[in-house]
Amino acid sequence: MKDTPWPHAPSHCLSAGGVYFVTASTYLRQHHFRGRERLSVLHRGLLTVARDCGWHLEAWAVFSNHYHFVAHSPPTGAENLVPMLGQLHSKAAKWLNKLDATRGRRVWFNYRETRLTFEKSYLARLNYTHQNAVKHGLVLMANQYPWCSAAWFERTATTAQVKTIYRFKTDQLQVPDDYEVAPEW
Repeated sequence: MKDTPWPHAPSHCLSAGGVYFVTASTYLRQHHFRGRERLSVLHRGLLTVARDCGWHLEAWAVFSNHYHFVAHSPPTGAENLVPMLGQLHSKAAKWLNKLDATRGRRVWFNYRETRLTFEKSYLARLNYTHQNAVKHGLVLMANQYPWCSAAWFERTATTAQVKTIYRFKTDQLQVPDDYEVAPEW
């Protein structure tokens, strides 16, 4: 029994560097980041903290109660993912709680990370993340959602790269993503 992981919290095995797919959720899936201003703050925070911690984001999608990203860890390894997300979550929660005058409210729940070791899995998760706003019914075309990487990806990648990634099927992926997002943004 001693070696059995706690069933309600994912174990974070971050000894190896590489490409990771990360999903984080707000506590009780509450829509703390509903609206343009709040989404923009969380989006900017994710991009800034990832950059400052040496993570190279390739795809991201930020919503009212969760976010996803695909990123390469720093060359030294992935051990700083925990403090990186801790910094993001702490700063976002403090800002949000000050804005809402709810000092000490719990904002974040947990996160899951998956190290992507197979090329097809990696490419499918890139597509999944770019297209996540469409999956959630927020837009018809992913590049219309301002808090995801689709528009950036389509501007900066070659046409062949975009076509290749967007062809990857995502319906077979085992991604826990049954979040109901806030429709207004």
